[in-house]
Amino acid sequence: MALCRTRNCRFMMGEDGRRMRKCVLLLYQPCHLSTNSKPKSMLSLIASKAKYANEKYEHFLERKFPNFYLLYSTFMKGFRMLMTEAKEVGRIKQRMNHQGIPFHQLPYREMEKLRQFRRDIIKAAPVVIISIPPFANYLVFVLMYFFPRQLLIRHFWTPKQREEFLDIYHRMRVEAYPEILDGLLNAVPKLSERNLRNQMFQLCTQVQHGTHPQVENLHAVCTAFSGPPLGMKRLDVQQMKALSRVMFLTPHLPAFLLQHRLGSHICEIQNLDCALLKLGVNELSEEELKRACYIRGLNSTHLSREDCETWLHCWLQLSSMLKVSEASLLLHCMVLLSANYLQSIKQ
Repeated sequence: MALCRTRNCRFMMGEDGRRMRKCVLLLYQPCHLSTNSKPKSMLSLIASKAKYANEKYEHFLERKFPNFYLLYSTFMKGFRMLMTEAKEVGRIKQRMNHQGIPFHQLPYREMEKLRQFRRDIIKAAPVVIISIPPFANYLVFVLMYFFPRQLLIRHFWTPKQREEFLDIYHRMRVEAYPEILDGLLNAVPKLSERNLRNQMFQLCTQVQHGTHPQVENLHAVCTAFSGPPLGMKRLDVQQMKALSRVMFLTPHLPAFLLQHRLGSHICEIQNLDCALLKLGVNELSEEELKRACYIRGLNSTHLSREDCETWLHCWLQLSSMLKVSEASLLLHCMVLLSANYLQSIKQ
């Protein structure tokens, strides 16, 4: 605290009756207006006031408009989660650039976070841009209410919505299963080896009749997916469109783009499989385990942890045995391995 000089003056009567002013100069009196003091900054004061006003506003919404408050709180929590993930992704990419680490050498959780964040941010970008102007978040609330599944990502879904929407998305990809199985059956006569044709026909008919295939049966026909007519570069357009719907990719693209996107996405999943084998399935939390099964084709929302682990072990066993040229089989296994899994559990 600084010191300053002050002067204290008062009036008094002299001996001759004249009015006189007596001043006392005080040195080293503390100055409370010194620039060396450390008052609370204006910015922190404004922030604290805004936080208090926001808390009062949230309490008001919770009491008077509970349904709207649920949307409001879901949006705010989701936005904070999205920003936190963005910072984590930024740190991961910064470390990749500084240390020269390629994507396929990242640990499983970091690799999965980058993959999922890229898909999320593409879908969330319009909503985030709309919510930037003042009071524009009320428009986002309207969108959340009427089109939550189409416009919002998982961060902005309530737990009930998350389970419901995952079921809807899985039903959408199940609609493509018959077309994919028919495409496999139509390709069987084009295979050169007779033994391979018989194995493929038996495998497809078993799946169509509700039988869950074994890993050994799938690996026995892997050579059929390394060349024509079922190799990645030899798939026809209709088969690629059906497989795109299974992987939640838009099918409304030219053939060369469909092929490129299918190849890049199944390559990402193979990289994730390698990283997951190093980490171990048992190290995953239940949420991570169910998400890993879901992106590989299995609707895991209503399955137990043990069932998810059993299925994921089968998937990883097959994935580790396949070559890069046989990636088309892994695409089709998103149908073959998941189509009747729930039914086989019940039996």
